[in-house]
Amino acid sequence: MAKQTIRDVAWSGRRAIVRVDFNVPLDGGQITDDTRIRAALPTIAALREAGAAVVLMSHLGRPKGKRDPQYTLAPCAARLGELLGVAVPLQPDCVGPTVEAAARALGPGDVILLENLRFHPEEEANDADFARQLAALGDTYVNDAFGTAHRAHASTEGIAQHLPAVAGLLMERELDALGRALGEPERPFVTILGGAKVSDKIGVIENLLGKVDALIIGGGMANTFLAAQGGPIGKSLNEPDKAALARELLARARERRVTLALPSDVMIAPEMNAEAPRRAVGVADVPDGEAIFDIGPETVEQYKTLIKGARTIVWNGPMGVFEIAPFALGTRAIAEAVADSGAFTIVGGGDSVAAIEDAGLADRISHVSTGGGASLEFLEGRELPGVAALNEK
Repeated sequence: MAKQTIRDVAWSGRRAIVRVDFNVPLDGGQITDDTRIRAALPTIAALREAGAAVVLMSHLGRPKGKRDPQYTLAPCAARLGELLGVAVPLQPDCVGPTVEAAARALGPGDVILLENLRFHPEEEANDADFARQLAALGDTYVNDAFGTAHRAHASTEGIAQHLPAVAGLLMERELDALGRALGEPERPFVTILGGAKVSDKIGVIENLLGKVDALIIGGGMANTFLAAQGGPIGKSLNEPDKAALARELLARARERRVTLALPSDVMIAPEMNAEAPRRAVGVADVPDGEAIFDIGPETVEQYKTLIKGARTIVWNGPMGVFEIAPFALGTRAIAEAVADSGAFTIVGGGDSVAAIEDAGLADRISHVSTGGGASLEFLEGRELPGVAALNEK
């Protein structure tokens, strides 16, 4: 990796101010999934072992620049303390004299967590003075929050203008994995894209058409491609204004001899609920009164064949309406195929990661990405502000 990491810093006696991603799901103030907190543990442990005092900062939810008790990071401080086996005091704010005094009082191995960055509108505005106040809390800045690296916020980009800035271990793993896939992939290189809309992934498709050997399309975005070719899609989700773009992408794939795989059969139902009668039909046989909610069994087998022959796989986005069990079968089948492939595999995006984890397959994936939007922008070939701000090797 071309960026400096925490391994390039002599930490003894220094304060590390670390951007982590503790934007965890909550239910009644209780954390329902602590994956993001656990993902930060290797960096925190390495800094403590190296003699650093650790100041952690994160956002949680969307409090819209105002203090909102439902978005306090108190549950995260408590859970992190349990995982580390030490007290992790939550500070009353993320800037100001009280917080600065607490940061200065830290000894080697001590850890504190700042209150939600987004209680201040200056965070998302990347306000220069707010960034300077954050920088005053540490000697060296560490970004270990890949999931927010595509945002030019005060805690991801602005602070790096005032302190030496290096990557944490999670950030390093993300950049190494995605860089390997896009830079020097072992071939065949297959990308699987799903989700609701083509418009969400236009940049990814355009960038990858020059890099991949096969591009597998599923989810609602496949409907737009099918309709653009004149196929019936009933009352399925569709983006008619993207039909011309879909045809152009299909033409470009043919020109570059890239396999752009679309469903040959689909699972349909009159409405989107678990009790609705459902059936598999060919893509030419979707009736007007029904809608497509998943890929069909024939398509699953075709996609599995492409996946089985791959040596590098990147997957982002579900094949159907994953949150409704009867329409999650295509996504689960793809999850199993990716895990069984023996390829170098990267899975990103909430539903794709959930499918892998629900099936108990996460330990058979080379890299499970923590960054949804950041992963997509990386795959688009865009520079991520939070990465660009880090010191070069």
